[in-house]
Amino acid sequence: MENEIKRNSADLPVRRLGRSSEEVSIIGLGGGHLARSTVPRDSAVKIVQAAVDAGVSFFDTAWEYWDGESETRLGLGLEGRRDKAFLMTKVCARDREGAEKQLHESLTRLRTDVIDLWQFHEINYDNDPDWIFAPGGAVEAAVKAREAGKIRFIGFTGHKSPHIFHKMLAQDFEWDSCQMPVTVMDAHYRSFQREILPELNRRGIAVLGMKSLGGDAQMVLNAGLTPQQCRRYALSLPITTLIAGVQSLENLRQDVEIARGFTPMSAEEKASLLDKVRPEASDGRHEWFKSTQYYDSSYHRDQHSFPPVGTIHGR
Repeated sequence: MENEIKRNSADLPVRRLGRSSEEVSIIGLGGGHLARSTVPRDSAVKIVQAAVDAGVSFFDTAWEYWDGESETRLGLGLEGRRDKAFLMTKVCARDREGAEKQLHESLTRLRTDVIDLWQFHEINYDNDPDWIFAPGGAVEAAVKAREAGKIRFIGFTGHKSPHIFHKMLAQDFEWDSCQMPVTVMDAHYRSFQREILPELNRRGIAVLGMKSLGGDAQMVLNAGLTPQQCRRYALSLPITTLIAGVQSLENLRQDVEIARGFTPMSAEEKASLLDKVRPEASDGRHEWFKSTQYYDSSYHRDQHSFPPVGTIHGR
């Protein structure tokens, strides 16, 4: 990371997106939380607008989030502000035809002609890379869409295991980004930051961090950490941006404050925090997205013909 912290006109720190010349805020707005049933649509739109006005420039969503409601809300919130946003959504289909259809739907919901970053969503299954890169696979749709000017950059996401990411990185493809868990707990269990992060940095692939509080703040509620500790640790690693789940203007203000006042942790501070969490980190009890099916999308479970979560034969 550069020693000097660069800031945008709203005084929010920014970092370069991998090899590109794009710069985005170090905190990004997560679209999954934004469309939860506890967040009314008009409140979500106001959160998006307030985020842009506060200097947040990276916006995350996915085709499947809440049956498209997340993309719809983001599209409404960015009306009149689209030029200030770096917009990312994710594609779930693994075949070319399905991916093209989902791209069209995403563009319509997001009310835009161009998606800045299109990522293959939830690479959590060992054969996902094989499907995406097979003849007629979804990567063909991504390349075609980029050539047509419908998307600008291509990446992939996941939260289950680093070994699956190694398979994606082994493909003959120049990735622009990779979204993955970046947490203080991660260092001790199926670690993306130890196994994947150095390779991404070496290749100039933008690293998009997520799940820094656990997904449902379990690292704060159950592990005794503060949001400031969790966010600051993640931001102290060589990542481009940290995507934060926001469900209220209060959540947004807290994360903007953390980003605006960010100073990197020293090596000693990081080591001390890692030692503190080690006893509860090494079995994945707080990283449910790795160790359980709690965050696994039903769309992708169906795609791979897995039974519904909780189904046990004979019961």
